Order: sequence, then structure tokens, then C-alpha cells
Amino acid sequence: MDSQPNTAAEDDPGTPPAIDVDAAAFDASYRRVLWVVLIINGGMFLVEGSAGLAADSVSLQADALDFLGDAATYAITLAVLGLSIRWRAGTAMLKGFAMAGFGVWVVGNAAWHALYGGVPVAAVMGGVGFAALVANVVSAMLLYRHRFGDANMRSVWLCTRNDAIGNVAVIGAGIAVYFVASGVPDLVVGVVMAGLALSSAFSILRQSRREWRGASA
Repeated sequence: MDSQPNTAAEDDPGTPPAIDVDAAAFDASYRRVLWVVLIINGGMFLVEGSAGLAADSVSLQADALDFLGDAATYAITLAVLGLSIRWRAGTAMLKGFAMAGFGVWVVGNAAWHALYGGVPVAAVMGGVGFAALVANVVSAMLLYRHRFGDANMRSVWLCTRNDAIGNVAVIGAGIAVYFVASGVPDLVVGVVMAGLALSSAFSILRQSRREWRGASA
């Protein structure tokens, strides 16, 4: 097929517009990356969620729920990819509210464990936290070139970045729990992760609201 632009299309209003090959290739690449990170995050939700319950760790449970939220984020992003900016902005708003809800849930769960919980298993926290860190670093590397764009793309990048930061904190909490034989480091990390989720949620909500208003105008 001739790769040169068809100048006749500019004069003939009945001729379909030329396809932006670079944009189409970028979207295809982004779609492939989303599928890969969706599978990674779905698998890590099952692994880390089971480990968090077994080890009675707030930070592992919080990180597992974050993996689930990210998997849902990637699935929704795949569904709206290529739709209008209004659809993508609306989807980003929903994801922002979901992230905020996750943050509130973690704070409540940490408060419950502070009153009734025991000391989590430090070895499980460290080992699973390291596996989760590897998964999120791989996901972040894949998504790095797609970190800028509309609120929807921005939310995907922020979710993955937050996860990597949270994994480092979980590993640190596991080490601290081992040495002090207390669940306090686990609770502190859980609350910090909740704060990071809330901060990112507000950032996504602000950008998506601007894009929604711009599309409406």
C-alpha cells in the first residue's frame, strides 16, 4: 500500500480522512501493555490477598486490594480506549472515587487491627512484599512511556507507581515487625498507603473534572 498521503482526499469531501498511523500504532502498543499488566495485577491480587489473610497483615491486605483495583482500572481502560474524551474522563472519575474508597477502607481496617489485631508474620510480609515489588516494577516499566495523557492514562500510571512505592514500604514494615515484635509498623504503612491512594484519587478527580467540562463545552 502506498504510504504517501493522498492529496485527493483533501479536495474530495466524500473521501474518508487518512489514518494517523503513528497514533494507531501507539494505541495498539498501549492496549498490549494494558493486557500484560492486567494479568500481572490479577494474579498478584490472588497471591497477596491470600498471604495477607494468612499473615494477618493490614499492609499486605491493603496492597492486595490495590492490585485488585489496578486490575479493574486496566480492564476499564481497555474498554474505553478509543472512545470520546467525555467517556474517558467519566471513567477516570469513577476510578478516582474507587481509589478514594480504597483509602478510606484501609484506614478503617487499620483502626480495627489497632484495637483487636495481633502481630503479623514478618517473613510472609517481606517475601510477598518483594514479589509484589517485582511485579509492580515490571508493570511500571511497561507503562512508563504512557504515563502522560488524559486523566484516564494518568490514573493508570499513578496506580502502578503507588503500588511500587507501597511495596517498598511493606517490605520495610516486615523488617520492622520482625525486630520490634509489634504490629504498629504494619498499621503505619497501611495508613500511609491509604493517604497515597487518597492523594492520587483527588489528583485524578481534579483532572477528569476539567476534561469532562472541556468536553461538555
